[in-house]
Amino acid sequence: MEHLFEKLWKHAESDCYPYHMPGHKRRCFGMLPEELCKLDITEIDGFDNLHQPEDILSSLQQEAARLYGAEESFYLVNGSTCGILSAVSCALPGGGHILMARNCHKSAYHAAYLRGLRITYLYPTYREEYDIYDVVEPCQVRCALEREPDIKAVLIVSPTYEGRISDIGAIAEIVHEKGIPLIVDEAHGAHLGLGEGFPKNSCQLGADLVIHSVHKTLPALTQTALLHVNGNRIHRGLLKRFLRIYQSSSPSYLLLMGIDNALQFVGLQGQMLFARFRQRYEAMLKELGVCKHLRFLTDFQGRQDIGKLLISVKGTGITGKQLYDILLQEYHLQLEMASTSYVLAMFTINDEEQAYGRMTEALLSIDRWLETQAGKLGTAGTRGHGTEKLGRAGTDVLDGKWSDAKALDWGQVDGISLGVAWDMLTEVVELGESMGRLMGEFINLYPPGIPILVPGERMTEAVYRRILEAIAQGLTVQGVQVSEGKGLSVPVICEQDQGHDLA
Repeated sequence: MEHLFEKLWKHAESDCYPYHMPGHKRRCFGMLPEELCKLDITEIDGFDNLHQPEDILSSLQQEAARLYGAEESFYLVNGSTCGILSAVSCALPGGGHILMARNCHKSAYHAAYLRGLRITYLYPTYREEYDIYDVVEPCQVRCALEREPDIKAVLIVSPTYEGRISDIGAIAEIVHEKGIPLIVDEAHGAHLGLGEGFPKNSCQLGADLVIHSVHKTLPALTQTALLHVNGNRIHRGLLKRFLRIYQSSSPSYLLLMGIDNALQFVGLQGQMLFARFRQRYEAMLKELGVCKHLRFLTDFQGRQDIGKLLISVKGTGITGKQLYDILLQEYHLQLEMASTSYVLAMFTINDEEQAYGRMTEALLSIDRWLETQAGKLGTAGTRGHGTEKLGRAGTDVLDGKWSDAKALDWGQVDGISLGVAWDMLTEVVELGESMGRLMGEFINLYPPGIPILVPGERMTEAVYRRILEAIAQGLTVQGVQVSEGKGLSVPVICEQDQGHDLA
C-alpha cells in the first residue's frame, strides 16, 4: 500500500506550485529545516481529508485497526487529549453518570465538565513499597456497578503513568454484563500487543474505546495518537462528530505522516525490535540487581510495563527530585519525571544499546555513592547540590503493604459536581487557610497531570501536606500560585456561592 511519507515526498519533488495554505509555501523560512516545509501541506487534491477520509488516510486507518486488533481506528493530531474528550463525550449522554478511575488524566475531567457528567470514582490501590498508585481491580469495578446501577460508562487508565497494567479482560467482562461500554485510556501503551512477550492491548482484550498516544511509546512525533473502537455499544456517527469538534480542522500532514511512519516501522520490523527491546531492558535490570540502596519496580507477571523504569529512593536519604537532578546535571540523562520518592525513565524500541549502558553506569555509580553516605544523609544536601535540608522521601507507611488509597492523597468529595463547581465564583486564599474549603480549580503535579484536587473537592490535611512536600522538593504543582511576599495560595469557591445548586 502507498504510505503518506512517500506520497508527500513525491509531491514535494514535483513542479506543482502551491497557491494554497500554509503560508510558508513549502519553502524554508527562518530557522525551520527546509525538509519540514517541503512536506507540510493542507488538504489538497490527492491527499484525502482526515474528517472524511476516503483514500490514503482511510487506508492507513484501516491498517492501524488491523495492527491493533480493532474494528475501526482514527488518526489523532490533537494528542490523546482529543481522543479522551471524544470517547467520553460519545459513550454516554450529557448529564449521564460515569464510573471513572481517580488517577485519570485531566482531559477526562475536562470531558466530564463539558458534558455535565456525574462522576463516581474508582480509587486505585496504593503500593506503599514504592509510593505509587497501582491498578484498578476488577472487584472494585463490579462493586461500584452493583452499588450504582445508573452508571452508563466506565473509564480506567492502563498502563498507569508508572507502567502498572490492569486486568482489562476481566474488567471488560464485568462492564459488558451491564450492557455499557468500557473506555481505556491506554495512552502509555501504544506498544502493547505489538510484540511477542508483551501484554495484549485493550483492543485485543475487549474494551470498546481505546486511546493510544503513539508519540509516547513508539517512534512518532509529539501530539500524535490513535483512537480505536469496537463493538456495538458506541454510536460511530456520534464518535465521528465529537472527533470533528475536538480535532483541528487543519490537521498537520507532518503529524499524520509520523503516525503512518511509526506504524509501518512496527509492522515491518516489530517482532525483531520488541525482542531486542526486551532483551536489552532485562539485561540492564540484571546488572542493576546488585544495587543496595536504589530499588526498581520489576514486578512483571503481566502487570508491569517494561517500558517504564521506576527507580525508588525510599530510605536512601535523598528525594526523587534530587536523584532526578543528579542524573541530569552530572550524567546528562534527562528523565521523564520526578516524584517525592522515585523517578521515572522511559525506554522504547528506538533506544540504542548506549541508552541502557549510560543509565546502568549512572545508577550503579550513584548507588555506590549512597553506600558511602549511609547514615549521613537526611539533613545535608547531595554531592554537588548545596547543603539544603532534605525533606523525607516517601510517606509514613510500612514497606510491602497495600492499602485503600481513598483517604490518602485525594481531595474529599463533597456532593458537588465538577460541572457546577468549576463555574462558581472563586477567591484566592493562602494555602494554609484552604483547609476544609472547596477547591475552585484543579491542583495537580505535572507531570503527569493527574489532579490531586478537582473543583468541588475539599482540601484535606493529607493533601495539604502532600502539596507542601512536593513544593519543598522542587516539584511542579500546577494550580498553586506562588507570589512574592504572599507565599503559596490557591483558588477556592467563595463561601457565599456555596448555596448554589449542588446537583
